[in-house]
Amino acid sequence: MLRIAKTSLLTLTGLWALAFAARAQSPAASTLSQVWVPDLGNGMYKNPVLYADYSDPDVVRVGTDYYLTSSSFSSVPGLQILHSKDLVNWTIIGTALPVQPPRDRYDQAQPGNGVWAPALRFHKGEFYLYYPDPDLGIFVTKAKNPAGPWSAPVCVKQAKGWIDPCPFWDEDGRAYLVHAFAGSRAGIKSVIHVSEMAPDGLSLLGEDKLVFDGHKDHPTIEGPKFYKRHGYYYIFAPGGGVKPGWQVVLRSKNVFGPYEDKIVLAQGKSPINGPHQGAWVDTPDGKQDWFLHFQDQGAYGRVVHLQPMTWKNDWPVMGLDPDGDGTGEPVLTYRKPAVAAKAALATPATSDEFAAKTLGLQWQWQANPQPSWYSLTAAPGSVRLAAAPRPPAYQNFWQVPSLLVQKLPAEQFMATTKLTFRPQAEGEKAGLVMMGMDYAYLGVTYQAGKLQLAQVVCTSADKGATEVSSPVVAVPAGQPLYLRVAVRPDAKCQFSYSLDGQQFTPLGAEFTAREGRWVGAKMGVFSLSPNTTATTGYADVDWWRVAPIAK
Repeated sequence: MLRIAKTSLLTLTGLWALAFAARAQSPAASTLSQVWVPDLGNGMYKNPVLYADYSDPDVVRVGTDYYLTSSSFSSVPGLQILHSKDLVNWTIIGTALPVQPPRDRYDQAQPGNGVWAPALRFHKGEFYLYYPDPDLGIFVTKAKNPAGPWSAPVCVKQAKGWIDPCPFWDEDGRAYLVHAFAGSRAGIKSVIHVSEMAPDGLSLLGEDKLVFDGHKDHPTIEGPKFYKRHGYYYIFAPGGGVKPGWQVVLRSKNVFGPYEDKIVLAQGKSPINGPHQGAWVDTPDGKQDWFLHFQDQGAYGRVVHLQPMTWKNDWPVMGLDPDGDGTGEPVLTYRKPAVAAKAALATPATSDEFAAKTLGLQWQWQANPQPSWYSLTAAPGSVRLAAAPRPPAYQNFWQVPSLLVQKLPAEQFMATTKLTFRPQAEGEKAGLVMMGMDYAYLGVTYQAGKLQLAQVVCTSADKGATEVSSPVVAVPAGQPLYLRVAVRPDAKCQFSYSLDGQQFTPLGAEFTAREGRWVGAKMGVFSLSPNTTATTGYADVDWWRVAPIAK
């Protein structure tokens, strides 16, 4: 095992306990979204059921409750846990990684690294959450309550390039782990391996074995999920690549194969590209089967769709199969899953009045958060963002760990924040950001004793590009500013500002948001110092509100 999993376990356990104790005080209920509600209110739903970047989703049913997690990469808190009663109405209830280990690595921004496709399972009264760090290995964390606390992660397998693990416990008590490979780290890809695993799920036994080679028919096969039905072992795995791919199912009577393969879901004539990688679940009565998967929508991220699923000759068929060939096509609307009780309308939180003792569960930082970055008690009813120091290797926001951001929640919406900036040193700035490989922000900067507001754009931030500022507008010191971004189809963004919260003035040219590394664009707030040591300036953010675009 990796040494961090043993030598620092006590320290990490202490950090986990403190972090979960704080976050447990967050309100469990979320405000219903004003910009996307998948439940149509008439027994039907529309896709996506999660119009946000819950990449590589995995779902497990326990009794009448469904729980979902997804890739979080280097965003912290990581591994957000969502809950639903009907697979359509979802809320965020917790996170499994309040900090991401090892601290010395993930205290710095690591775009695209960290937590790749996870697997969530329930076994002998406990939730098991397996996740890969493609540079370090396969990890597992456990919990009695999916809302937390979760245990400090333990390394199941130290390996470079092992990704997308999923456990399976067989009826005879033996356990297995299926996984794929990242070509960028392992030097191989498009193959699926299975390892025997210790029954406690904490280590592997013997060598892993190749069970399927997808090079010929299913290039880039990855993201496997392990199931068993009617004596068949099933591995659900996406093939063909993220945007243009399809859903493959493998089956065998032997856990180590050989496996037959079949495409069970593809775009077909639908507008849903690359429908694949997700989870099979059933209803509590066992009479209906469903499949949740992602669709890559570029700047909006990998949004989550729900497909009805049936069985034909012991093969699953997902979505609708108009020509009867066993390969389904995604649905845009469909009747909701049949569950005993009607679920209340619910969506993941987006807006935040910052009235609780902790940040809303929708918020994430670009790296492990530091206590000095923010306070919810210094100005009750606001979050105070300190002018956090720049990292030593600063080129642009790509390297800044202290951005407070969240996922985009719909194809079109507007996000508005009210903040008061109180700088103390030359060059300190605060504002509203739309973050990705290209990014833009509306920021107020302290220069020559005055506050200047400008739209700033950075194209190809991931390649070290510099920022370009639009003409600046002088704004009064000590007065609240209202900053807004309106997002329209194709992620076209228009920034604007107001001094009274009523009349907004556009500032800067329209900006097209772009995805980050393996994630969608993210939006949020920041307060930053040009220095690399602590400063005393800050911004008090009164609220963050997401609403339909004003007419």
